[in-house]
Amino acid sequence: MPYVNIKITREGATPDQKAELISGVTRLLQNVLGKNPQTTVVVIDEVDTDNWGIGGETVTVRRKRGQ
Repeated sequence: MPYVNIKITREGATPDQKAELISGVTRLLQNVLGKNPQTTVVVIDEVDTDNWGIGGETVTVRRKRGQ
């Protein structure tokens, strides 16, 4: 049973976009590795930009600077 965890920043991914990610990843595992889509689990975690750090600072701070 494949388990895929996608982490994205919480910035307004729509339900349709998330559904497309789930179906796309499921198809990819089926096509590339021959995995059964009925037993493939995909979880999307949305993380606030204050809780996501790059290079010692939050994404919120980096985005305010335009990075």
